[in-house]
Amino acid sequence: MGRVTTPTTLLADAARLQPDLVSLRRTLHAAPEVGLQLPRTQATVLEALAGLGLEVSTGPADSATTGVVAVLRGGAVPPGGERPAVLLRGDMDALPVVEANDLPYASTNGAMHACGHDLHVAGLVGAARLLAEHREELAGDVVLMFQPGEEGFGGAKIMVDEGVLGASGAHPVAAYGVHVAPGPRGVFSTRPGPLMAGSNQLHITVHGAGGHGSRPYVALDPVPALAEVVTALHTMVTRRFDVHDPVVLSVTQLSAGEALNVIPPSATLGATVRTLSAASVERLRVETARVAQGIASAHGCTAEVSFDVQYPVTVNDAGAAATALDVVNGLLGEGRGTVMTDPLMGSEDFSFVLERVPGAFLFLGASPDGVDPATAAWNHSPLVLFDDAVLGDQAAALAAMALHHLAR
Repeated sequence: MGRVTTPTTLLADAARLQPDLVSLRRTLHAAPEVGLQLPRTQATVLEALAGLGLEVSTGPADSATTGVVAVLRGGAVPPGGERPAVLLRGDMDALPVVEANDLPYASTNGAMHACGHDLHVAGLVGAARLLAEHREELAGDVVLMFQPGEEGFGGAKIMVDEGVLGASGAHPVAAYGVHVAPGPRGVFSTRPGPLMAGSNQLHITVHGAGGHGSRPYVALDPVPALAEVVTALHTMVTRRFDVHDPVVLSVTQLSAGEALNVIPPSATLGATVRTLSAASVERLRVETARVAQGIASAHGCTAEVSFDVQYPVTVNDAGAAATALDVVNGLLGEGRGTVMTDPLMGSEDFSFVLERVPGAFLFLGASPDGVDPATAAWNHSPLVLFDDAVLGDQAAALAAMALHHLAR
């Protein structure tokens, strides 16, 4: 039967892998790539997975991404003959942020792993290596999903549409992902139900009639109308939506005209809107249009409104979230897995996986020594710092979640 994995043996194996995982993470950090096409990152991942006996695919020939899907076949015979599968995911893309940290492996190419995806990749490679060493205990298969394009490109949806959920031949029975963030190093946290907000995009264009800046009375100036729309939208959120089902609306773009002495014929705003329920999304479609069109009409103008869903709400399966915390506390010790009180209003495209597979997404505190998590630079900052000392625990936790579902 071979060696049976225990928390002690799994952690010892992870500690042995730690130096290689740190080296991999720093290689990725020094050469980040943005978006859906990450050829150098993909090549690095393929090299890191070589020799593990995995079924590796880079997707269909016409794939929109440079994703990597690797299937690890367990060596044990499952009861009943059907082979269940567990999916583990790590996102690979960076951000168009110029790094401001003085690190020997800092990026110098104008992009930055400012959201810690380099750690996600290295941690998932570590989980793959651990599971490959213990494959004889797996009465099923593990799908390893290395995903580009999380930062606004919907890479998870593309990979789902291209068939990642069927990569092993069976729909996964569970899916897990881990995301690093400033916080006490090595502490995992999650919660059942909504974990992260859905992300939506709002665009409004007010159409009027242009004219000379000295003669506004013979034009229909869209600029003051749009200015009223901005303040009305923020008021609308506080008055039309339940505080217990929160909505965050932030107008982040305004555009109107080019010449100082010309009243433009139109003015445009863009906003990001975060939601925690499908009901809020549908109501926002109605309310944002009502506000914009009503104010525009009061000024003699018209309004064109576009409300688009980018990422759905990230919703953890209650059972999977409890399992993940039980696994973490059983592996690393009580207190290493904690329950979050409130969801976060940031967004995550692992939501496209969790819409179809019961699973859980967890955060992992990774603040270095000497950095106060309460005041640390946050994800997406050019100054954010993550301690890659967490990689062994991250890899062991992901492997343990798969082992929990598939152990003989």
